[in-house]
Amino acid sequence: MIFILAIIFFTLGLIIGSFLNVVICRINTQESFLGSFGGRSACMSCQNLLSWYELIPLFSFLSLKGRCLSCKTKISIQYPLVELATGLIFSFLFLKFSASGGQDIFYSNIFPFAITYAYYATTFSLLVVIAVYDLKHKIIPDILSFIFGALAFAGLFFFDSSGFYIHTPSILEFLSGVFIALPFALFWLISGGRWMGLGDAKLALGIGWLLGFASALSSLVVAFWSGAVIGVTLVILSKNSKIRRMGVKSEIPFAPFLVFGALLAFLFSLNFFAL
Repeated sequence: MIFILAIIFFTLGLIIGSFLNVVICRINTQESFLGSFGGRSACMSCQNLLSWYELIPLFSFLSLKGRCLSCKTKISIQYPLVELATGLIFSFLFLKFSASGGQDIFYSNIFPFAITYAYYATTFSLLVVIAVYDLKHKIIPDILSFIFGALAFAGLFFFDSSGFYIHTPSILEFLSGVFIALPFALFWLISGGRWMGLGDAKLALGIGWLLGFASALSSLVVAFWSGAVIGVTLVILSKNSKIRRMGVKSEIPFAPFLVFGALLAFLFSLNFFAL
């Protein structure tokens, strides 16, 4: 039963991931934030409106072999990857929140489960948008940082490690975001933005509130180590002429690593420092 439910939540994640692609592609393309999301989806090359069977998350990309049905232009790999990643996140969130009570949670604790799942699914969906947008444009829109920070701060009053729980946060919980963001802000200030962008500090602020100090600190370890691995790999691959033409020496956005670290720290309750 749990496996079937995990598949259902994975499918829900695929659908939400399709919408996240729309957000990523359209944000900041209109004068208003909400105005960016109006209108039907169309091919980025030929501008033909897409039919419903071209919009089935993941499966349309596979059935069309990664090309537009009308003009045969290659479809960006971003679309299936975002959908797949969101599907996996949604299924893992379900497994995390249902692990303690198994399928009985849907009968005995359905309300707190629904509230907790909806909150974290929304929050991590927003983090997916932030990570992919920063990967594409090397900037985190302030509106996304503000929404994420507001959600994370609000969560201090309604969620803890056990799930939905209305309470007054401790002083450390209030300051966790500041403590996590402060090093990034200092890096930005000292380097004049060359080492680290201010957007990373804003993102770290929300991550600190979302995870709590101990888990957020562990997420930074994962982020810096994964970033180092990717950086070294790119240096090694730079010996290849094709990779060199891609500009390996260009700035590598750090938000994807921060999001990756936050996701792992949350799903697996990482606490490297036993705080």
